[in-house]
Amino acid sequence: MTPKKRIAIIPGDGIGPEVICEAVKVIQAARAPVETTQFDWSATRYLADGVTVPADGFAMLARDFDAILLGALGDPRVPTNIHAKEILLGMRFTMDLYANLRPVRLLDASLCPLKAIEPKAIDFVVVRENTEGAYVDAGGVFKRGTPDEIAVQEDINTRKGVERVIRYAFEYCERHKKQNGSARKSVLMCDKSNAMTHAGGLWQRVFKEVSREYPQITPQHMYVDALCTQVVRDPRQFDVIVTNNMFGDIITDLAAGLQGGLGMAASGNIHPGKTSMFEPVHGSAPPLAGKNVANPLGAILTAAMMLAHLGMSPEAERIEAAVLEAVRQKKTTHDIGGSLGTREAGEWVAKSVTN
Repeated sequence: MTPKKRIAIIPGDGIGPEVICEAVKVIQAARAPVETTQFDWSATRYLADGVTVPADGFAMLARDFDAILLGALGDPRVPTNIHAKEILLGMRFTMDLYANLRPVRLLDASLCPLKAIEPKAIDFVVVRENTEGAYVDAGGVFKRGTPDEIAVQEDINTRKGVERVIRYAFEYCERHKKQNGSARKSVLMCDKSNAMTHAGGLWQRVFKEVSREYPQITPQHMYVDALCTQVVRDPRQFDVIVTNNMFGDIITDLAAGLQGGLGMAASGNIHPGKTSMFEPVHGSAPPLAGKNVANPLGAILTAAMMLAHLGMSPEAERIEAAVLEAVRQKKTTHDIGGSLGTREAGEWVAKSVTN
């Protein structure tokens, strides 16, 4: 028998525990060959004992688990959000999860604010560099609180980091088809090299060099401001988009609006061949916590994405089909047109997967 894959579950803060509970329920309903272990890394744990991540936490995850399913982090009881930063960004940086993968796929036309758009028209992927850029928090503040205050936030880009994420985007384009079975044909690199000439120049040079290794894939380029316009104007033109950490963060939240909002958005934080982490991207939403109103479908789709990454495509496909049917029948939460609570929506998907 094939050994079960080991999944670390970190529910986190706010609505995280609620939606992750439903995602785990659906994984179990799909009879995926996994075993799960839950960790209490969260604001509550931090407030209780001052620990964000145990001393060997990330090494333990990398050593003992095949994947991580993370809920959401952020709690007003910790105004500095130090626990969220040390857990989430610490995991990305320490475990070198360099490719943030965000699929943008419209399940049903009713979820999209664009006029006369068919689901097949929105099916692209954003690959965001995940360990460099402005988010490494390099820089500082001088003369804080005075009229002469200076704040510096440095954007760090290395040749290694840029090349590997661009190569990942081309590899993804080559190996993954669209939902309708058609091949992906283009990789578009997004930057702001007309203004940010140093970092942009590096991205431009590396993109041109790597693209030559994939002659069957069309390389494209857009500045980030133009890309944001085109994502709204005509999303049909995109297959795979690759960009830096900050631009990727912004573009993917914009794109989530095309597929029903952040409550429908899944993501993976990937290092090929190593333990990777998967998280819905809606945030912890503290005002919604404990009210049974949060949309669990993003977490459930994230779980399906994780299973597919682990080689469990049949289970992942059954889950995705059940989510699609839930959307079509409006067996969902209020934010996407249904009338169910978090638990009830999760249970409906779980039963659909079982049947």
